[in-house]
Amino acid sequence: MNAWLEPGTRAEPGAVWQFERLGYFVADREDSTPERPVINRAVTLRDTWA
Repeated sequence: MNAWLEPGTRAEPGAVWQFERLGYFVADREDSTPERPVINRAVTLRDTWA
């Protein structure tokens, strides 16, 4: 999955986010750089709507 981040987003290694309806994500501690953040999904949200 590819994503676009707002220019002001600080994707420092270990930073954690929840992306709406997708799950919880964390910036990779080894491969992420300020110029090219690598963000991995840590937890998938359960979808019971369908």
